[in-house]
Amino acid sequence: MAQVVEAPSVGVHGTGHDDTGHGHSDHPPTSLGMDHRKLLMWFFLASDCMFFGALIATYMIYRGRTETMGVGPFPHELVDIPFTSVSAFVLLMSSLTMVLALGSLQRGNIRGSRIWILATALLGTVFLGGQYFEFTEFYHAGLSLQSSIYGSTFFTLTGFHGFHVAIGVVWLLSLLFVSLRGGLRQRHSTTLEVAGLYWHFVDIVWIVIFTLVYLIPYDEVTSEGTEEHAYQVVEVASRAIGIFG
Repeated sequence: MAQVVEAPSVGVHGTGHDDTGHGHSDHPPTSLGMDHRKLLMWFFLASDCMFFGALIATYMIYRGRTETMGVGPFPHELVDIPFTSVSAFVLLMSSLTMVLALGSLQRGNIRGSRIWILATALLGTVFLGGQYFEFTEFYHAGLSLQSSIYGSTFFTLTGFHGFHVAIGVVWLLSLLFVSLRGGLRQRHSTTLEVAGLYWHFVDIVWIVIFTLVYLIPYDEVTSEGTEEHAYQVVEVASRAIGIFG
């Protein structure tokens, strides 16, 4: 009697499914070998980098001219470096908790990822609270968007950064809500990784802003001549933007 030999089932190439009906997770979604969500995020961060570069350059220009215009209060009269240093430390620590959240999710530790996502969001909220307190103090001291060109550039630069942090906090809380409903598992780690890229970018931008706005002495960005001042601004802004290169 002839034996009937069953041929092994072979999935159809190009359908994106194997024998079990699951998609080929090892196939890169794009020709660059990168998930399309990560690619889009990198494009967004590149454009946002240029946006912040323009804001930083504008701030540096008018910060140097504030005292010449004679319209106070002036930067050295308002900046509280110790307080802002604590806020900067809090935000930088949130990058660490973001890394821990992603690492936990990639290892399948769902509970751990939820804890670290929440910790990151809370640290971001603390930073926003510190920025709100600082803005309030500056306003009571007479600095506002309308008071001087320094006030306009300062609040625009730091305010837009705070807005980015707020978006990140809402994003993280949304992911935490999805996780609590069972929608953020180990196989969804790329979703959290994309949010992490955004969060780390926001942290790096703050390092640049903190250095240029708070740490550089006021007299180092003033100038005696327009040409010399322009050269200083271009050099400082180029170094700041170069961090992301």
